[in-house]
Amino acid sequence: MRPVEPPPSRWDLPDPAPGDGEVIAAGGDLEPGTVLDAYRRGLFPMRVDGVLAWWSPDPRGVIPLDGFHVSRSLRAAIRRFEIRVDSAFGAVMRACADPGREHGWIDESFVVAYTRLHELGWAHSVETWHDDRLVGGLYGLRIGGLFAGESMFHAATDASKVACRATVELLRIDGARLFDVQWTTPHLRTLGAVDVTRAEYLRLLADALGQ
Repeated sequence: MRPVEPPPSRWDLPDPAPGDGEVIAAGGDLEPGTVLDAYRRGLFPMRVDGVLAWWSPDPRGVIPLDGFHVSRSLRAAIRRFEIRVDSAFGAVMRACADPGREHGWIDESFVVAYTRLHELGWAHSVETWHDDRLVGGLYGLRIGGLFAGESMFHAATDASKVACRATVELLRIDGARLFDVQWTTPHLRTLGAVDVTRAEYLRLLADALGQ
């Protein structure tokens, strides 16, 4: 299904290229048009002390689609899980938004906003299942050749890693060019995530969106 383009944002978000620091702007809303406009500019939303902020980290974390690292243990784990796409988007978001998670940042407004984007065809989940039970997954936005990964969770060992590997394979098959993970973490680095400068990220983004 081709995604449905929502009404445009009523906010004029700034260009992050000349920005200083990670937070480029504050305020606005999480309407579908605003969120899509932000990602197309290289921004993404997270709250700071309850205030909606628009971020552009420098450096930015990406997973090269030809550089995903599959360890021996991950290769064995892949065989234990079934992969599904968009069969439980709401459940994946709720699991990622679990208030008991350390450094949790996904509040109800984000759940509502990204669920609306899912209904419009922009937000997607890649899920790992075992014995017909959801045990891991991730969600993010697909805009042209960009997939912006937002968050992942696991309730079984290696389930989120398997979902991430499946995402890379699906993106490669579908001709995507950029898998944005916002920041590299020790966990993501084991999967091949690397840092790029803001300038390089914006170049990669323009290439992906122009696809």
